Amino acid sequence: MKSPMTRRHLLGLIAVGSGMGLAACNSSSGPAATSDKDGGAREPRADAANIRQMLVYRDPECGCCEAWADIARAAGYTVTVENRSDMPAVKAQYGVPDELASCHTAIVGGYAIEGHVPMPHVAKLLRDKPRDIRGIAVPGMPRGSPGMEMPDGSTDAFEVMAFAGDGKVAQFRA
Repeated sequence: MKSPMTRRHLLGLIAVGSGMGLAACNSSSGPAATSDKDGGAREPRADAANIRQMLVYRDPECGCCEAWADIARAAGYTVTVENRSDMPAVKAQYGVPDELASCHTAIVGGYAIEGHVPMPHVAKLLRDKPRDIRGIAVPGMPRGSPGMEMPDGSTDAFEVMAFAGDGKVAQFRA
């Protein structure tokens, strides 16, 4: 004997159908993730329509990450901030070398942006789209870098570094 369709059953079917529809849309629209020659996963390259979309992963205990995200917003990026307590895993996922680590990792245009990178460097990266690097970084949290401005105006010297999937690191100039 068939049991009658209950509201709970109907809602369950709707949820399953919606999930299947979303999964189908996700698998058939947009570029698939690519792999680097060294086998590491890489985010798909963004097209012109969403190149200004930025996802910032941050430790919920860190306040300067929001300041950097605000600078990115002011530069015209649409920024989503995601709090993560597992930041070392995020950095490993996007191929950020340990020696270049900072407090937050942003993903934009398929590249990782590690730490307090100035917006002109991000713009150059997205304009030039170099295929041989995974991202750019400002190691540590230098005073005076974007989002790390000090009330007394003090600054530390810092460089923006590019990093590749094969571990090579080089200076990146805007």
